[in-house]
Amino acid sequence: MKQYMLAVNVVEGEEQPSEDEMQQAYKDVDAVNAQMQSDGAWVFGGGLHPPATATVVRIRDGEVATIDGPFAESKEQLGGFWVIKANDLDEALAWAAKASRACRAPVEVRPFQDDAED
Repeated sequence: MKQYMLAVNVVEGEEQPSEDEMQQAYKDVDAVNAQMQSDGAWVFGGGLHPPATATVVRIRDGEVATIDGPFAESKEQLGGFWVIKANDLDEALAWAAKASRACRAPVEVRPFQDDAED
C-alpha cells in the first residue's frame, strides 16, 4: 500500500466558525479518524496550532538560524494533516473527501516519494 499525506489547508483572515460549529467539526474529525483506524488506513494525524506559533530552522553560512513565524508568507497555511495507507490515489481521494467534509476545509492529497510497505 502507498502512503499519502492529506493536508488540511486553512486561510488566515477567513471568518472563523462558531464554537458550536468547531465542536461539531472536532466530533466529525474524530469519527473519520475512528473509521480510518478501523479500516486500517490510519498511520498518523493531527491538528496544528496557528502558523504564528511556527519556528523555522535553517542553516546560513554554516550556522543555525531560527526565525519566528511560518516559512511561507501566504494566507494559506497547513492546519493539520493525516498520513494514511491507501491502495491507490482514488482510495486516498475518497478519504480526503471524508476528511474535508469533517474538518470543513480543503484537503490536499500527496503521495510519499517512497512506496512504504508494511
